[in-house]
Amino acid sequence: MPEPFKNLFNPGMIAEMGAHLQRHDARFDGGRFERLATHGLDALELKQRSNHILNALDETLPDDFAAAVRLMLTALHPEEHADLSEQSMDARGIRGWAVMPMADYVARHGLADFDFSMDALKQMTKRMSSEFAVRPFLAHDPERAMPHVRDWATDENYHVRRLASEGTRPRLPWGMRLNHLVKDPTPLLPVLETLRDDPEDYVCRSVANHLNDIAKDHPDLVSATARDWLADGPPERRRKLVRHACRTLIKQGHAPTLKAFGFGRPRVKLASFELSRRKVRFGQDMLIRVALLSETDVAQDLLVDYVVHHRKANGTTSPKVFKWTTLRLPGRAGSALEKRHMFRPVTTRTYHNGTHAIEIQINGCSLGRVEFELVM
Repeated sequence: MPEPFKNLFNPGMIAEMGAHLQRHDARFDGGRFERLATHGLDALELKQRSNHILNALDETLPDDFAAAVRLMLTALHPEEHADLSEQSMDARGIRGWAVMPMADYVARHGLADFDFSMDALKQMTKRMSSEFAVRPFLAHDPERAMPHVRDWATDENYHVRRLASEGTRPRLPWGMRLNHLVKDPTPLLPVLETLRDDPEDYVCRSVANHLNDIAKDHPDLVSATARDWLADGPPERRRKLVRHACRTLIKQGHAPTLKAFGFGRPRVKLASFELSRRKVRFGQDMLIRVALLSETDVAQDLLVDYVVHHRKANGTTSPKVFKWTTLRLPGRAGSALEKRHMFRPVTTRTYHNGTHAIEIQINGCSLGRVEFELVM
């Protein structure tokens, strides 16, 4: 069985962290820090453990905020460009998960010393991302924070460049929601444009996820951005980024987004649409068969999805889009497609007896729907 994720915060890491802090300031009581941080640690989960260590830092760091932060910065590992997978601590300094409670210390106490704190988080993110700790500063004073973010986007260190995107995501999972950016994300678009062709995939994935966040509240803004970023014959890496950024909109069949990728309104009909079973027992599979027939003389690019309309407890249905295939259909030609769908337990869905449906969706447009019964 793999080691629980929470054990990344463990007594050995805490002892090493305390030793580094004491090495740089003999007045720091590493032994007391270790006792406070490890007491009751076993009963806590991941984020609770980080907060527990943060509270121990509160009790043992200098009372002067600037002095406390300078001590933590001095104790950081000198390597600034290591991949996160390589960021375990060693004799040269603190890095990796130990940085999380240190960054949270800056977030807890640093709003009154805004610029100093933002610079400190920039240094800490080079050894472990400060994407959560930076968010209180963005929420507290976005106008003062944005010059820092714009500078980070052009930094030579790719961890800092990623922070410019990841730390400012409006709906970062497990992070504080940035409501002002949920409402109006446009101040971040120039930053994302600066980062869109970054040489590091780590940065580009963050840009794609950031745009996907924005798409949840401003789909037309993201589709317009996608159109602009694809308009000048971009490199394949950017096209891949934009497609990943628009994944939710594509699954939803958002017409302007599909058009940006060259998928117009389909001129095609379902010559046939069959399900291998009209009554499916839970645990069985179903074969979906369709035959497409072009209704135009020109070739078409088609994005084919199928939608399962799952029955809910109250008798209504909820749609879930599943990706099927993309194809180029010649003029007046046909194409036969087949897809197997399993009805099996998943953690994200509760199944119910009764009428369900399969719908065929091409380029975001519904072409047909067939009902079936699911038996639990």
